[in-house]
Amino acid sequence: MTKLVNITTDSGADAAFVNQAVATRIKEHRKRLKLSLDALSKRAGISKGMLVEVEKGAANPSISTLCKLSAALGISVADIVNVASNPTINVISKEDIPTLWTGERGGSAKLLAGTSGPDMIELWRWNMKPSEIFESSGHPQGTFELFHVESGTLTLNIDEQTIELLEGQSAIAKTDVPHAYSNQADSDLVFTMSVAELHR
Repeated sequence: MTKLVNITTDSGADAAFVNQAVATRIKEHRKRLKLSLDALSKRAGISKGMLVEVEKGAANPSISTLCKLSAALGISVADIVNVASNPTINVISKEDIPTLWTGERGGSAKLLAGTSGPDMIELWRWNMKPSEIFESSGHPQGTFELFHVESGTLTLNIDEQTIELLEGQSAIAKTDVPHAYSNQADSDLVFTMSVAELHR
């Protein structure tokens, strides 16, 4: 298995190396499917300019952009950032776990592991500082997420319905609709999340 990066940082895989790996893999998958830049940008619902920047490794694509591109290519986000499982077992080193979201106050979201697409399951660990929020316009139909709060309070807004999850609580939610995770408390929030996108 090809490693994502060979350099380690305290927060996991270095962003520049992750971006370059993402650029290479998206270009490889696009060419394998014989899609032009125009065709992929239309299929993914992102601008051609953004796609060009992503493929050059010059962009720092958001989780939303990665989700759109992976869905359009019929693969998983984990395939793109190279933490997808191979047959039998695939051990992912701490230094190879990518940080795919950084909050404005220092929070982070790491994609710990994931299966190959198009059917995929991902395991994430989020650390959100007070007042941080992550918003999504929604995933493909049938996607659901499982949450478990390790510490703090997670405020979930799913399709305009808001609930609070306290430390030790878990929840399951359909996330093929607009949704958001936020930390509206005064202390740090840590939660794990699994995403399941199954094409039936």
